[in-house]
Amino acid sequence: MKRNKISALLLGASLLAFSGAANALTIGFSQIGSESGWRTSETESIKAEAKKRGIDLKFSDAQQKQENQIKALRSFIAQGVDGILLAPVVETGWDQVLKEAKDAKIPVVLVDRGVSVADQSLYLTKVASDFVEEGRLAAAWLAARTNGKCRFVELQGTVGSSAAIDRKMGFGDVVNLFPGMVLARSQSGDFTRSGGKEVMESFLKAEGGGKNLCAVYAHNDDMALGAIQAIKEAGLKPGKDLTI
Repeated sequence: MKRNKISALLLGASLLAFSGAANALTIGFSQIGSESGWRTSETESIKAEAKKRGIDLKFSDAQQKQENQIKALRSFIAQGVDGILLAPVVETGWDQVLKEAKDAKIPVVLVDRGVSVADQSLYLTKVASDFVEEGRLAAAWLAARTNGKCRFVELQGTVGSSAAIDRKMGFGDVVNLFPGMVLARSQSGDFTRSGGKEVMESFLKAEGGGKNLCAVYAHNDDMALGAIQAIKEAGLKPGKDLTI
């Protein structure tokens, strides 16, 4: 929650640079959806910050679909908002709609995740974590805990999202330094608890009930919680039989 508050403050400061008074601002916010508890908290935090600053926040829930976000951005542009907050569900496919916002002189701030575009000037700034470093830190911790010998599975986030791409990349940067660390299986759980549970169940069935594994690397807490439920239902003890 603390990180959400800091993000909201930074976002507000960025957008206030384009207007003299906060109570005159109308901001469009295209959120990915509510796939996790963290995402819901982020939404609530930004809404609360907007209210505190007297900002008229136009909110749109994309329900994890890029086409819904593009539609929302075009609606914000048509309404002539002062700025747009975008939490992009995936990295690619944003060039055209961001160009439309730029042509309309509407600044766009990326929230939590990044985009891959040919022209970096299509958005004002990005407020996000270093997902690559997060992956590296997680892998370094696992390598130290297992002395560099572990057969593990990976629960990836939403396919094509910057968080999933970068966390996988960072984890791989470190794991590849240890020949004894082997990625047995990797599949997307879409950052959801139900997705994490479902994928983990399939991993356990394919890996001798989990006896062939030592750890699970999940790209977020909700998928990890789903995996823990699946592990318990399989008769194993999370943290003892399988490191999460």
